Amino acid sequence: MLLPRKAPGFTLALGAGLMSAPAAQAQSLADFYRETAINLIIGFPVGGGYDIYGRLVARHMGKHIPGNPKMVPQNMIGAGGMKAANFMYGVAPKDGATLGIIPDTSPSEELLGTNGVAYVSKNFNWVGRISASTNVQVLWATSGVKNIADAQAKESVQGGSGPMAPAVIYPKLLNALGGTKFKMVTGYGGAAESCLAMEKGEIDGCLLAWSTVKAAKRDWLDQKKASIVVQWGSTRHAKLPDIPTMVEMGKTAEDKAILELYASATEIGKSIVAPPGVAADRIQALRRGFDAMLQDKDYLDEVKKLSLDFEPLSGENLQAYVEELSKTPASVLAKAKQVRDN
Repeated sequence: MLLPRKAPGFTLALGAGLMSAPAAQAQSLADFYRETAINLIIGFPVGGGYDIYGRLVARHMGKHIPGNPKMVPQNMIGAGGMKAANFMYGVAPKDGATLGIIPDTSPSEELLGTNGVAYVSKNFNWVGRISASTNVQVLWATSGVKNIADAQAKESVQGGSGPMAPAVIYPKLLNALGGTKFKMVTGYGGAAESCLAMEKGEIDGCLLAWSTVKAAKRDWLDQKKASIVVQWGSTRHAKLPDIPTMVEMGKTAEDKAILELYASATEIGKSIVAPPGVAADRIQALRRGFDAMLQDKDYLDEVKKLSLDFEPLSGENLQAYVEELSKTPASVLAKAKQVRDN
């Protein structure tokens, strides 16, 4: 069951945990964080989307945690973010002073048995989602594909990095379960490189974050240079109400369940986790600090200045979503692997 992009009652939880804590416990939290900086492990390179969100949080969240700790961003690059996810699960200290921003695909990769996964997503302490991750498929005007119906009727060439990249897997899934005719070409270095190839006429389309289109490529849409034909998620973005999601394209209930598993990356988005085993009062303090940050004027002003998406979710709701995702039936997982690997 999918949770809304902004869960009802999100702000009602603000401060509830700390207000109900005994004074001695609150003092203990303040003493700990006053003396201890929080390391924020970012599983991606400097300058990318995860890094931008992570450093934004590092600048603002600490002042809303008892003791006002300094937050120190640290990039841990490797295996598409999996290195950081594995570190957060099995190596990071469990004292509440190490947080991580891990791939939005972490739960689905675990459930699909991806090689190298050494974590159980539901066992992380999910602190909160900074924003959902809406990716879209963009088709250049010369392709003749302007909408999803065109994509089902006409073959178009899409670019991606490698066989396990979302830019390759998502169109491949939609071919099998939604009747599209995307033809994949791999070997591009990433979204920026494949989208440049699209502009040059080498390929017809590419997968790109909606936040990037909105902030840096708006002329593509305004000047009708390109069209967005599908959102790679399960919930239509508020700014893209007329563009179908991948889940909507499934023909059967099982098809939709498979597509929803992959679409979970959109709902996980740019989220913060703490390792398993952190004391409950510290998780509560971190979650309430995260909630308070989301209402901080300085934080919101910077979100606006950077043209970032703002679709947060509380840690409790995020935890419940990951728990529900972990219950995906084995039959759906088996079919999902089969479709992906064919």
